Amino acid sequence: MKKLFKKGKYFLLLLMITNVFGQTVKRLNDPSIVAQHKRMTFESWGDWRPYPKYFLGIQTNFAYATVWGMWAPQINRDYKNGDDIRPLKPTGEQNIRLAEVKFQEEQAKKIKAASDTIYKRSVQDFAHWTSATVDADPLWLLYYKRMLKPITEFPDNPQNFIEWRLKDQQTYETLNTTGTLKRLQEELDLIKEKYSMSRSMDMPRGKRFLMYHETLIKWRKFVEELRKHNNKTTLLLDYKNILKNHLSTALPQGFTPQTDKQIVQNIMQQYKNQY
Repeated sequence: MKKLFKKGKYFLLLLMITNVFGQTVKRLNDPSIVAQHKRMTFESWGDWRPYPKYFLGIQTNFAYATVWGMWAPQINRDYKNGDDIRPLKPTGEQNIRLAEVKFQEEQAKKIKAASDTIYKRSVQDFAHWTSATVDADPLWLLYYKRMLKPITEFPDNPQNFIEWRLKDQQTYETLNTTGTLKRLQEELDLIKEKYSMSRSMDMPRGKRFLMYHETLIKWRKFVEELRKHNNKTTLLLDYKNILKNHLSTALPQGFTPQTDKQIVQNIMQQYKNQY
């Protein structure tokens, strides 16, 4: 019996809850609120409900008088008689905000694209910045590796005419005696040092190729100067040998050159009786 009574209580409670939530909700349709909604959207600025009613020129609508009329607060009258402040009108604040948000989104996309481009370019530049990747640079592989190869093949401290790429030992001794080889060695050290720096230091790719180019120009000048000294010295030695051979055949055997004193004495002895 108690269980049946308990089940009945639960059934009645469930029935009451169902009855409460099952009732139809009445929709509130206030014309003044609807007019307010229209004013705050894009539809139109106006429809000032409640409307005024006059009898013999006297306002008889108490609702209008207290909302928009003479008894209304000043803020209500200023709102009714003021400018169109619809936020969703074509030039309304909300539409302006939406347009600004859209513009900012487009600007953000452009900035992101620019930053991504800068980042990718920075990564690419870093690949050429470090000295660890200089051997993989296309311009180095196509041109400068071949053009600068003679610098690495030339000895750091040449000790004979073969290493100096001279014609013979006599030319080497002549340049060494005059101090020309010492000056050429200093120029060679500068060229090799600049080449080593361009290959081992971390620097921008453009600056590295400028160093390659400067090194190549200095190396060409060095080779040209070495070739000129080689040719001039060889020509001088050839003339010297020719002159030596010519003098040895033109002078009689046993000829010994006289000193200036002997020449003067011979001339005075020859002309002493004529004056």
